[in-house]
Amino acid sequence: MKVVLEHLTKKFPNRNKKIKGDVIAVNDFTFEIPDGKLIGLLGPSGCGKSTTLNLISGLEKPTSGKVYFGEDDVTGLPPEHRGVGLVFQNYALYPHLTVRQNIVFPLENLKGKDKLSKEAMEAKALEAAKLVQIDEYMERKPGELSGGQQQRVAIARALVKMPKVLLLDEPLSNLDARLRLQTREEIRRIQKETGITTVFVTHDQEEAMSISDMIVVMKDGIFQQMGKPQDVYDKPVNLFVAKFLGTPAINVFKGFVRSGKLYIGSDAVLDVDIPDKEVWVGIRPEGFIVDENGPFKCKLKGIEVMGRDTSVISENEELDGVTVRSIVPSDTAIDTTKETVSFSLKPYKVHIFDKTTEERIVTDAEA
Repeated sequence: MKVVLEHLTKKFPNRNKKIKGDVIAVNDFTFEIPDGKLIGLLGPSGCGKSTTLNLISGLEKPTSGKVYFGEDDVTGLPPEHRGVGLVFQNYALYPHLTVRQNIVFPLENLKGKDKLSKEAMEAKALEAAKLVQIDEYMERKPGELSGGQQQRVAIARALVKMPKVLLLDEPLSNLDARLRLQTREEIRRIQKETGITTVFVTHDQEEAMSISDMIVVMKDGIFQQMGKPQDVYDKPVNLFVAKFLGTPAINVFKGFVRSGKLYIGSDAVLDVDIPDKEVWVGIRPEGFIVDENGPFKCKLKGIEVMGRDTSVISENEELDGVTVRSIVPSDTAIDTTKETVSFSLKPYKVHIFDKTTEERIVTDAEA
């Protein structure tokens, strides 16, 4: 099921009487979620991603704009008539019911021509439980399950009606690191097997990039960029997106362009086809090459060996931050007795942003 958001806006009354005007949680949001894809809705806390999910589900009514499922305008439809499945951060399971009863519960509320026999409901519940691999726990209560197992029950309950759209609101936040990894892989497997259009809300960019067909990045209720995870990482539209995606984070320096050369401080680090101007220079941690004859010099502070990689920690006066973090292969020779370390840079890992608008400057080579 294709989902289209058209100029969607949601305003809430401002509780702070000292500040006039409403709080705009979602601001003129427009994008299309393709049929059968898993979309990661990504952004920092308070950016409006959960509100967007609630607008898709019908739990919130938009101040303006439209929501379409396929060609149908569902803006005025209540949640129970939209055919959505919802999974929340806190699982929202009924503690006094068994796993089987929790999964069956949405089917018991079906009426009219959709009403099912008890046998049909049991069969559908077992099918959903097998899909999320919890069928052996059907007679247990939620309190007898681990966090990961409870989350699977919540997913099975959302899937049992085979919804048109599956909505997941930070579903992994309450799990430990190992279970997060395991459960996100399960979510991806389940989505591929069912083919249900899925929206996955998270503030964890690694989580979103690892399982999503496409990601949507938000900031302050405003759409920033949508695309395949690697494309957004490689070609961020602005400095915010570049900073938000990537672990370790991108290194950002004050720089300028003069006569076809990009400077960071007094170091001419790259040849560029950009008019003379002041810029922000973003360099991904993997964009550095340790090179004793390299043009970019930093004050060496230390190294951290991380198995297959080495993290070089350094300082630079033009850095917009505390330390420069460069990721290089573990077999790279680094003379730790020297005060400085020199780098050459991988051009495709260097992003240049307008100093004022913070939008990425596309070079002639990229165009």
